[in-house]
Amino acid sequence: QVHLVESGGGLVQPGGSLRLSCAASGTIFRVYYMGWYRQAPGKQRELVAGITSGDNTNYVDSVKGRFTISRDNAKMTVYLQMNSLEPEDTAVYYCNANIIALGSARRDEYWGQGTQVTVSS
Repeated sequence: QVHLVESGGGLVQPGGSLRLSCAASGTIFRVYYMGWYRQAPGKQRELVAGITSGDNTNYVDSVKGRFTISRDNAKMTVYLQMNSLEPEDTAVYYCNANIIALGSARRDEYWGQGTQVTVSS
C-alpha cells in the first residue's frame, strides 16, 4: 500500500508563513509528479503548485512569487513554502502524487488526507 501523509498546516496571521510537508510511504517503486491542491469552502479543488521528478515547477497565478514548491526525492517528500499568506489562501490543502507501486505496471494517482490552512487575524 501507498500513503501520503501531510503536515504543517495551522492558523497564521495575514502576511505570515507556513511550510507544508507531504511524505510518501509504503511499497513504492518510483514517485513521479507531486503537487499541492487546495479546496476552500464552496469552491472547487484547484492545483496550487506542482513539481516533476526533474524539478520542473508550475504554479497557479494567485500564488506566484509567494509560494515555493520543492521536493526531496531520497525522502519521497514534497514541500510547499507559503509566504505572505492572505485570507484568500484559507483552504484544506491536499498532497497529490503519481506513483508506481512495487509490483505494479502503471502509474496511479494518490491523495493525502488534507491539512487545514487558515489565514486570519
